[in-house]
Amino acid sequence: MNTVFIVLAVILGVVGIIGSIVPGLPGPPISWVGILLMYFFGGTNGAGEPMSLTLLFVLLGVTILVSVLDYFVPAWFTKLTGGSKYASWGAILGLFAGLIFPLPFGMVVTSLLAAFLAELLFAGKDAGSSLKASFGAFLGFLSGTGIKLIASAVMLYYIIVFI
Repeated sequence: MNTVFIVLAVILGVVGIIGSIVPGLPGPPISWVGILLMYFFGGTNGAGEPMSLTLLFVLLGVTILVSVLDYFVPAWFTKLTGGSKYASWGAILGLFAGLIFPLPFGMVVTSLLAAFLAELLFAGKDAGSSLKASFGAFLGFLSGTGIKLIASAVMLYYIIVFI
């Protein structure tokens, strides 16, 4: 029975990494559930020690922190470059459009284009300001995604270590 939970933990770790990139799928919380399964049903590390409760709670803290930061970092980057909420929403909607219409670099192109158009049309800014805001919104998304990806990768690492 432990083998089933260990395989499930690894699958959750991989899905957590995918969820760090794909919008709408909470990557780090999914990875943390994999860590939780490893805590209760996993093996030991190379030294024969089981996962500690301290590691479990530290990774829970990282999961909570990363999940909260993911809401603030994109907005901060957008505001930093003079963008409005329209650029942020445009970038998010553009990412979903990029998933539906997979062009080469689809998510990147559609995110930047949608943020630019949203800022240009809805915020009423000129092309230069709209372009700057669209890059800020996109960089904010990349930063949030990077933070989530690193956290999920670390959790997958620990899942593998404690098999």
